[in-house]
Amino acid sequence: MTFLFRSRNPARAVSETGAARKALYILWATLLTLGFSWQAQAEPLEKTEVRYQGWAGQVTFPELAEDLGYLAPLKLKWVGNTISGPQDIQTVVTGDVDIGGAFYGAIIKLIVAKAPIKAVVGYYGSDADTYNGYYVKEDSPIKSARDLIGKKVSVNTLGAHLEFVLREYLARNGLSAAEAKQVTLVAVPPVTGEQALRQGQVDVTTLNGILRDKALERGGIRKLFADTDLFGNFTGGAYVLRDRFIKDNPNTSRKLIEGVSRAIAWAQTTPPEEVRARFERIIAERKRNEDASPIKYWKSTGVATKGGLIGDPEVQVWIDWLVKDGLLKPDQLKASDIYTNALNYYRPNKTADAE
Repeated sequence: MTFLFRSRNPARAVSETGAARKALYILWATLLTLGFSWQAQAEPLEKTEVRYQGWAGQVTFPELAEDLGYLAPLKLKWVGNTISGPQDIQTVVTGDVDIGGAFYGAIIKLIVAKAPIKAVVGYYGSDADTYNGYYVKEDSPIKSARDLIGKKVSVNTLGAHLEFVLREYLARNGLSAAEAKQVTLVAVPPVTGEQALRQGQVDVTTLNGILRDKALERGGIRKLFADTDLFGNFTGGAYVLRDRFIKDNPNTSRKLIEGVSRAIAWAQTTPPEEVRARFERIIAERKRNEDASPIKYWKSTGVATKGGLIGDPEVQVWIDWLVKDGLLKPDQLKASDIYTNALNYYRPNKTADAE
């Protein structure tokens, strides 16, 4: 668009040109605003409240996303706490909550059982700072996988991350299926795992985070192996949504998972001390009468990819395990059947600025 201004006064001509540019800028800004307003009205949130379970003394990524302002106008509704990933995603299946997270193996087993859920963003994992270790007493005769035959190992819950990692450790070290069955798993709350080991109730205990660090400070225990020894840095589990929830609430689903993935990326790239400070404030403000001391030991997300993007390899390893275990038939499931990145803020080929 070209404007011609005729004036015998050069100063006046410059003034008129500046005024025209200002008018064009105002027009452009108005149209842009109207465009965004129209888009917002064209894609309203089907639900403005999402139900979830929390973890005592921890901040979940949906909670972090809400605190960072990534979910607005979407609101979270806390319905209670959980201590187990499998339980958390079971409540998603039953419709008691809208989002929950668990280990990939537990998700796959539910999907094999015809549960209509989809993994949508990876949310926890293991790295050099954040990992699950399997510990014995310093004077224990247990030195290898074969020494575990006939012994008891504590895990937080059966059928989840810690069980699968242990079984992979046994298999990689040559134990047969029959020999592996002679290793007894005992479900023990994580907070009492160290005590169970020291009192001889179990021969091996699993520890991570503050529980691991404090136990090591007290001494008298040693690491047998860690999940990172087997898998390196890896994302171990994902948040899931029901298929029906995604279908009926596409805009809400995208808003929720984009916010969660942005919160994960924020925690991945923000100095740990700043993340811990925010976590401590969130816990204090929600007033759930809980112990926030574990937050002081938070070091990293453990999530291996930016914003929790999910890839075939991190899922396939557990599909292969279930096939080997006889719970899945070969080629019964593909990794891509389990998850979608379509709702992730950092999804491939996303046109909007992903920062």
